[in-house]
Amino acid sequence: MNNEKQIKQLFEDSIQTKQVSMEVLAGPISQASTLMNHALKEGQKVLSCGNGGSAADAQHFSAELICRFEKERASLPAIALTTDTSALTAISNDYTYNHIFARQIEGLGNSKDILLAISTSGNSENIIHAIEAAHNKGMSVIALTGRDGGKIASLLKDYDVEIRVPADNTARIQEVHLLTIHCLCHQVDAHFS
Repeated sequence: MNNEKQIKQLFEDSIQTKQVSMEVLAGPISQASTLMNHALKEGQKVLSCGNGGSAADAQHFSAELICRFEKERASLPAIALTTDTSALTAISNDYTYNHIFARQIEGLGNSKDILLAISTSGNSENIIHAIEAAHNKGMSVIALTGRDGGKIASLLKDYDVEIRVPADNTARIQEVHLLTIHCLCHQVDAHFS
């Protein structure tokens, strides 16, 4: 298969994954946006975390809330727990890498805040610890996962929302996670502008 055909196939695969996801995820994304908008309206904040590409997604999301997405509105409180290199390196050195997000949640999280936890596999240990820390603080969790939801799926409470992409390929899951983030940002804009 030549390069052009391979590229077209990647587009087709992405389109197909998004079409299947649209049917499965519209409800959970709507639930998540309602939960998030309520928390933000009450003066709470959204903390976000992930690894690798999911870390970039966490930062992207927080930037859209702090700045704006597509409409002019007030800045909203959001912190990407992936960005403070001094905290990340100190926590991984003094504790373990598995606690880099949990320790920050212990210090920054408040009851009724939201944790946006992103893991394509649902098995990232530092995300699992983050969810546990969030629950200990009385926070709700919006989990972006894929595959079978991994260990994260079994940690979630009735008041949490899992947005599980029905795919196994990491790149396809990440593409739907990005679209999900844009959906959430769109709903925030609609609510606050």
